Amino acid sequence: MLRALTNARRLARPWKALRARSCASHGPAGPPEIQVRALAGADHRIAEILMNRPSACNALGNVLVNQLLEALAQLREDQQVRVLLFRSGVKGVFCAGADLKEREQMSEAEVGIFVQRLRGLMNEIASSAVMGLIETTRGLLPGAGGTQRLPRCIGVALAKELIFTGRRLNGAQAQALGLVNHTVSQNEDGNAAYHRARELAQEILPQVDIASGMAIEGICYAQNIPTQDRLEGMAAFREKRPPRFVGK
Repeated sequence: MLRALTNARRLARPWKALRARSCASHGPAGPPEIQVRALAGADHRIAEILMNRPSACNALGNVLVNQLLEALAQLREDQQVRVLLFRSGVKGVFCAGADLKEREQMSEAEVGIFVQRLRGLMNEIASSAVMGLIETTRGLLPGAGGTQRLPRCIGVALAKELIFTGRRLNGAQAQALGLVNHTVSQNEDGNAAYHRARELAQEILPQVDIASGMAIEGICYAQNIPTQDRLEGMAAFREKRPPRFVGK
């Protein structure tokens, strides 16, 4: 498997920098914090998003969040992409969380806007049509939905314990709690998690392709077209009232 991954890396397309509009952290001339590339060969239809903000350990600031949202929007429209990998360009770090130094310089109004965008980003990653394999652990940021996601992942009692104690978890502990699916022993290059993510991505690729999926969706939707409930749903939307479905 490692040999196959090595060969695939040679065929990968170059990283492409994405600069988001209206970014302020480093200005328009700053280095790109998000880069995207599509893989080739055996990994065709896998795309990778690289977070590369070493000065702040990939902390979520305005530039990184804006560029990441732009990258996801572009990938959502790319029907060639079936699996998306998030990875870090900073060795030993995935994401340090919110950029508190940048946050300190924001006004209250700016903080509110930024947190809303951060929540949107977390929701986008969680519910995107593009399948996501995050290389290390899920983001559970307070203010960005973390206090809601954590109890849903591990239950209220354990969530309270972790929040109140501020306890740090290693990979094995996170897996035991169900916060991550897999843990792997680190290799000399420090990218064992990335290799595991690539293996999982390759398992996903042979499943239903987008064309077949769209055909199945079309067949299922066609069954709803002649129903009374479909017409009732549209009428209820137009009249701004709750629908009265009858199952016909």
